[in-house]
Amino acid sequence: MTEFSLRPARTADITGIHRLLEPLVERRILLGKDLAILYGAAQEFIVAEVGGELIGCGALHIMWEDLGEVRTLLVREDFLHLGIGRAIVEALERRALELGLSKLFCLTFETDFFTRRGFEPIGEHVVDPDVYSQLLRSGDAGVEEFLDLAHVKPNTLGNTRMLKHLASSTAG
Repeated sequence: MTEFSLRPARTADITGIHRLLEPLVERRILLGKDLAILYGAAQEFIVAEVGGELIGCGALHIMWEDLGEVRTLLVREDFLHLGIGRAIVEALERRALELGLSKLFCLTFETDFFTRRGFEPIGEHVVDPDVYSQLLRSGDAGVEEFLDLAHVKPNTLGNTRMLKHLASSTAG
């Protein structure tokens, strides 16, 4: 078993996160993110490391008062299937509960992984019309994916929109 640790990301980790992301962007598994976007979201990230080397990450992005998104979840290929992704998601869920969120969204090809974590595929209408109209104004690509807006479909073709209702018992 590989010993790894999780911690909040620091700005010094952003170039390493970007390097971890590049191979998955090239394979069209994840959408690319400019360094400026990653730096602006540094506080959203949790990183996994072994011996001071980044091997994985994930981010929690707040979308609404009760709704967050798991973003940019990845584990370096040579560290897959060791529980690192699960540990990152669990840490993000704890953080979501601390912030008062009750639902987590993700857009993923890894439906089996997220199903095992309690996420379920969602349909088109997942928020009430008033919240929908407010979210439309955000200009955030993740929110647009969550709302399943037509103009983002070419970027997300093949991905599944999933949602998890958080139970306060996972806070412990």
